[in-house]
Amino acid sequence: MHVAIPLYPRFTALDAVGPYTVLAFAPGWTVTFVAAGRGPVQDDQGSLNLTATAAYAEVPRPDVIVVPGGPGTLEALSDQALLSWLAEAHEHTRWTTSVCSGSYLLGAAGLLRGLKATTHWGVLDGLTSFEAEPVSERVVEQGRVITAAGVSAGIDMALTLLAKATDAGTARSVQLAIEYDPRPPFDAGSASTASPELRAAAMNLIH
Repeated sequence: MHVAIPLYPRFTALDAVGPYTVLAFAPGWTVTFVAAGRGPVQDDQGSLNLTATAAYAEVPRPDVIVVPGGPGTLEALSDQALLSWLAEAHEHTRWTTSVCSGSYLLGAAGLLRGLKATTHWGVLDGLTSFEAEPVSERVVEQGRVITAAGVSAGIDMALTLLAKATDAGTARSVQLAIEYDPRPPFDAGSASTASPELRAAAMNLIH
């Protein structure tokens, strides 16, 4: 199973690295970071580069696509090379997925029309501009299109995908291998229970 994760300037690292770690652990799975051209791509914090080891044209038919989000998503919405690759590659994928605002890129490529989808809570309503139905869920499955909520939800999405593509036992083994047993020190991870002040502070961090 070949997974392609497209990179663009100012992507959020965990959006890409979370699913990468899950899927790269799976037996027989290969993950390739792709971009318009080979080379390093800088994340949204400006201090981490991931290296695209292949250009879009070199990976025309991956089995799986995982599109990360990040502050750079808005600029990437006008990246015709990326959007064209997404639309064309999607015709052949077994699954096309996104994390956080990566779903905006799926939408811009015309892949979410009439589908339920999710993204980061701060930009969830914007999915309507792509003719998608926003759903406030951690992971949303619509056939072979799977979208995840913000950042850390990409790990949940990748485990969900792995179970569908292989079996629950494999997904459980990978989950244990990476010791994914979340026990956050604060009950502050959901916008639905956060105060207006906390929501505002969180949004200030990601703009």
